[in-house]
Amino acid sequence: MAMAFVGTKSLYSLLVLSHRSNPPAFSFQISHFSSNVALLPSTSLALNRKRRSYCPIRACGLPDKKDDGGRINEPTSVSGSEKRVSWFETLSTFANNNFLPLALVTGVAVGVANPSLGCLADRYYLSKFSTFGIFVISGLTLRTSEISASVEAWPVAVYGLVSILLLTPYFSRLILQIHLQPQEFVTGLAIFSCMPTTLSSGVALTQLAGGNSALALAMTVISNMLGILAIPFSISKFIAAGVGIAVPTKELLRSLVLILLIPLIFGKILRESFKGVADFVDGNRMLFPRISAILLSLVPWMQVSRSRSLLLMVKPKIFLAAIGMGTFLHIALLAFNALGIRTLAAFSGGNKSVFSKRRNVSAVLLVASQKTLPVMVAVVEQLRGALGESGLLVLPCIAAHIVQIIIDSFLVNFWFTSDDSSNNLKVT
Repeated sequence: MAMAFVGTKSLYSLLVLSHRSNPPAFSFQISHFSSNVALLPSTSLALNRKRRSYCPIRACGLPDKKDDGGRINEPTSVSGSEKRVSWFETLSTFANNNFLPLALVTGVAVGVANPSLGCLADRYYLSKFSTFGIFVISGLTLRTSEISASVEAWPVAVYGLVSILLLTPYFSRLILQIHLQPQEFVTGLAIFSCMPTTLSSGVALTQLAGGNSALALAMTVISNMLGILAIPFSISKFIAAGVGIAVPTKELLRSLVLILLIPLIFGKILRESFKGVADFVDGNRMLFPRISAILLSLVPWMQVSRSRSLLLMVKPKIFLAAIGMGTFLHIALLAFNALGIRTLAAFSGGNKSVFSKRRNVSAVLLVASQKTLPVMVAVVEQLRGALGESGLLVLPCIAAHIVQIIIDSFLVNFWFTSDDSSNNLKVT
């Protein structure tokens, strides 16, 4: 993670340090003591030196409390049950904040530990139903009412779409130059680089960073719609040709339209046609992403169960190398988009350009540098082993998906703390 954090510092100094005109995303609330201290009146006090009263000084910081009879109640110690409740609340908060990564890791672990149930579910095509459900939920939760707010930043949106769909897939060529056994690890990450942006993580992190969430939402919706049409051609051009395998582009396109696009449109039509559906979904914003995460975890569970015998043959250092490749891929995408944004800002008005506004920069940098796992999983399912064993293709991409969220969380937190420290300097 040290390498990831150094990468985020360099990106921040390249992009945001020189643009402080916009208000910060967050502001810490610092509690101050009140300055209106009541002053004692300056009256003369007659001191009786013969009678002195002594007050015992207690070492504890909590004041003694008295009951109705005037007796002092000593502070009670924390019981074991209260400690257990505190630990339970801590674990529950951690699980709520990291539900998707935990669901994915759990699915992989169960598939490795006991593959029989996963193989049975795969035999009855449960993966197709789970993928269908994921994208119905994606359509139900897509809110497009704020997209009009991103119209003024349309040049930034165009750059984001070009980067997601046309430029970043070229990184698959670089990934395929790496020699690693099993080769499916390399091929899987190459496929991952051809995917559109994440369905929810990019928008959520943009909101946390105080960025232009409407712009992030617009890029997410449009790139995933167009990406379903562009993915077959990207895989055929960049990956299949690189490994010497022909991919049935028309069949893959038809499968993606049926498995991804139609459920997405169906969910969106339900949302827009019935106000009660939209209100119910918006009132349960935590429930539907969790259902989607559970459905998504079922797919790698089945794929890993099916490929367990091959996975056990992989050495741990090989898998760590694949995780390192995924980390390097995301940092390379961040650096590429940072350089692109900075270049376009220099040629389109400098500090007055839409590419120089901090809210737009954070939105396009986060969204254009992430890649979606659900679409990648669906694509691998439709390839039916044409590019290798599906479990081996998906496993490094699960790690890469988790790593990119962690890296971007560090990046958002770095923006957060840097903005706050700069505001403190301005105040002083």
